[in-house]
Amino acid sequence: MKKSYLIAAALLLLFVAGMALFLAPQQGQVADRPDAASATLPALPVPGMVTMIDLGAKSCVPCKLMAPILEELEQEYRGRAAIVFIDITLHADQAARYRVRAIPTQVFYDAKGVERFRHEGFMDKETIVRALQTLGVS
Repeated sequence: MKKSYLIAAALLLLFVAGMALFLAPQQGQVADRPDAASATLPALPVPGMVTMIDLGAKSCVPCKLMAPILEELEQEYRGRAAIVFIDITLHADQAARYRVRAIPTQVFYDAKGVERFRHEGFMDKETIVRALQTLGVS
């Protein structure tokens, strides 16, 4: 009986240590910059514009894979749709605001600011483009 308590305690300790490592900012990440935590977010969804908000973290592998896709789309759709990334490790309040259950989470809003689509997990460029087109962005 004592042995099972020791094993459970050891597993709990490993879990807590792992979560601390996961949530701690890594060397060289945005959180290391003094201005990063105080950076203000734009008004979201962007008034009068189709908006895609991607909520994730710089330490999340699927989020890292999506980063170049989002940068590319932000350039391609500039002036026609807003593509916004929110790092929830820097803006933890936004996870609750957008009801994030898993990262990455993408939330799509129409030009009136009404949520029209939500997705959890990695999202490839073609799927994002189709979602934007469904919302009227050409």
